[in-house]
Amino acid sequence: MPSPSEFWTLPWRGLGLSSNLSAGDQPHPYRLLDEEPELFDFVEYSAPLSLGETKKHATLFPEMYRRLKEVPVLFHPVHLNLYGPELEPAQALSELDAHARTVGSAWVGNDVGWWHSGGQPFPGYLYVSPPLTNEGLQDCAAHALHVQAGLSMPLALENPAVLARRGDMHVLEFMARLQARTGLPLLLDLGHLFSYQLAAELPLEAGFEGFPFDRVIEIHIAGGVVTRRWARRFYVDDHTQPVREELFQLLEAVLPRCTSLRAVTFEGDGHPPEVAMLTLRRLRNLVPVQERAPLRLTPVDSSPPPLSHVSRPWELFDLGYGVRPAAVSDDVEGTFSETNFRLAVVAEQLDRDFPISRLMLAGTREGLLLFTTSDEFRELFEGSGRSLGHAFLDYARRRLREYPEEGSAAAAAALSFEMFLPSLMQRPVPPPGPGEVGLAEEVRVGTFPADLSELVYAARALRRHLTGRAWANGVVELSGLETLTQTARRTVSRPWRFAARRRRGGGMEVHTVPPGLAEVLRALAQGPMLEKDITPGLLAEAMGRGLVRRG
Repeated sequence: MPSPSEFWTLPWRGLGLSSNLSAGDQPHPYRLLDEEPELFDFVEYSAPLSLGETKKHATLFPEMYRRLKEVPVLFHPVHLNLYGPELEPAQALSELDAHARTVGSAWVGNDVGWWHSGGQPFPGYLYVSPPLTNEGLQDCAAHALHVQAGLSMPLALENPAVLARRGDMHVLEFMARLQARTGLPLLLDLGHLFSYQLAAELPLEAGFEGFPFDRVIEIHIAGGVVTRRWARRFYVDDHTQPVREELFQLLEAVLPRCTSLRAVTFEGDGHPPEVAMLTLRRLRNLVPVQERAPLRLTPVDSSPPPLSHVSRPWELFDLGYGVRPAAVSDDVEGTFSETNFRLAVVAEQLDRDFPISRLMLAGTREGLLLFTTSDEFRELFEGSGRSLGHAFLDYARRRLREYPEEGSAAAAAALSFEMFLPSLMQRPVPPPGPGEVGLAEEVRVGTFPADLSELVYAARALRRHLTGRAWANGVVELSGLETLTQTARRTVSRPWRFAARRRRGGGMEVHTVPPGLAEVLRALAQGPMLEKDITPGLLAEAMGRGLVRRG
């Protein structure tokens, strides 16, 4: 095993591209490199702490591992708490260290935030940022040194994204003090820095003086969206969006100051390859292909102090999810924007599995707040071992029991239907042979005792209608959700045959089908059929909707 000094000698990595190591995601880093070999130098990937879990789910891991000598990697883990009420278990840190050593990650970087609780990540991996106070600093230092004590290589501390100003320190002052307390290197995320400058209504380069740029070993640059509310502007980190010009300006301003820099990473998740190439070429002009001497850091072996909880992280959780109202010291406008973002993420995740019942039971901001302030939601992060979907199911069932208003029977039917769909997808579908037609690989056919065809259609059509109007008038007319309630009252108890297709991003899409096509799909659910035995018009419709495949 290498000595501590070897682990703390950091190579030059150059320009990198982030990846979630899914072969189906864009951009595919190795295809980009095959097309343009000097486009970037390394891959930084996000994955669970456990190497076993990563190998199980990351479809690009075999290619990544095979090409390690040609394309080195940096490991950017998910679910690593650097803030919050609980320290990472020793077993988790052991798995993280083994993972990073196996792939040769020269360091491990992560956002200073509270990522998970009770074994459950916060929806959308939307962590809770620490308060920028001495109390927050004390708790973050305890977390950082605890994690570093379990690692062979350095932990790089990444400045958190900020929507609400909490505390009297600038985020760069906070990170400077955290670096001084721990001795650990820094990862400067330019989008996160921009989010703070906007939230605090400060110029782009505010806080630079006194910040230890010479302790920065990596820089992140990614896409995001700026929105305006009242007189304030807010930046939301969204890697699927184009990179803001302000971030390129920041990069040009900080590059000469970062004398210990080892890497610049473009977090381009979701960008089509041709768009990612444009950004990488622009970055390549700022970070050219070159060799630099290794950087020798002093190993940190400080004993981690006990976690004090003086910064009261659960109170920040309550603020973020609307459990308690914000006081002036909590930044009322910033907290409102943060809560809105969290509610949007919760809604997006629930809509994967509950696209109808979520609209009927939590279709508005107030309805979503009733869920996120519920006992069921809180228990999700207190070690219940349940998923977000299970928490919503428990909440929805209770709401339907406590408020049996008109239309609740149909809402209960929709909820039961959405609960039924995952079990439907477990049925095997044999592939068709030559001259045969079978169900598409991700399609299943089912029967439900209530005819929800009109309700399924109404939910989809209403989303499209309200979204289209919102683009014109700037407001989602949520009063239009009453259409769903009215449609739900017309639900009839009779056998209903439908098709369901699993979406790539999770969840299922339900297809209502006319009787003739329903009969064809019912027969195909039993096994493939000869193509000549299917009416050409019905076959064309099924093929056009992606419900069947030829052998």
